Parts: sequence; structure tokens; C-alpha cells
Amino acid sequence: MGLNNSRPKLFPGDIVEYPRNKYFSHFGIFYGEKDGVPYVAHLTCRDSDTKIPLFGRALRSEVKLDPLELLGMKYKVNNMLDDTHLPRDFHSVVKPAIDDMMGRDVTFDILFHNSEHQATLFRYGVKRSEQIEVVYEHILPAWKKLFKEKKL
Repeated sequence: MGLNNSRPKLFPGDIVEYPRNKYFSHFGIFYGEKDGVPYVAHLTCRDSDTKIPLFGRALRSEVKLDPLELLGMKYKVNNMLDDTHLPRDFHSVVKPAIDDMMGRDVTFDILFHNSEHQATLFRYGVKRSEQIEVVYEHILPAWKKLFKEKKL
């Protein structure tokens, strides 16, 4: 189910990934259809009109339900933790959690609570962001050196 197939078969509770650039993607949870329109629940920023929040943080974010293709025409299913974590039942756990979160203020933080963290939290009950882990792999050695040299 790669990006060449921009209309993969989706099941409620699937994590939907929308690649944004070479390094980052936006993530949501397939919620199902309403009146024949497929919807995705995702964490979105309301703080500003900018694409990147100040210092990677936005205090006024929310979980929002939007039509699947409103977020982008190219997407894929990425249930990245299925090999290590059991997906939670959509109808009894995930859907009520999404419904409960909608309309609430949530702090978006690119490192600690981004759309991927929110999607994995809904699906698995675990906050994880593989894209941030990749970034850490590159910057952590540089930080360790600066700490050791007492420059950071």
C-alpha cells in the first residue's frame, strides 16, 4: 500500500500517513465514513496560519475530523507498530477516545506530542513517533559531544 496506490483499502482504526516532505509526514486515524465520505481524525494546530508552530510547539491544537482527501491526495496506511503492539478495538476504545478528544485543547509539540504520537496513542495506547526517533539518531551524537565539552 504505497503512495503509488493513493486509494488503499482503509479500515476504521488504521493509521493514515500523509507524506509532507523528505523527512516528515502528517498522521491521522481512519474514522470511517459519514454520508459516503471517508473521514480521518488527526491532531491539528489552531494557533496560527503558519505551517510550523513557533519552536515546534502550539498551545492551541485539537483533534479534528476531516474528510480523508482534504488532508492530501497521496496517503498510505502505516500501522507501524502492529508487529510489536496489539491494536486496540476501534468501536469500543479508539472511536470513543477520538470522540472524547474532539473540541478539547491539546498542546502540540513536534518532539513530544505530534500527529504521529496522537495516532499511535489512539491505535495502540502508546505514544511513539518513528520520524522523531530518526531525527534523534542524527542529533543525539552531536548533543552528547557538546555536553561532554560543556558547550551545551
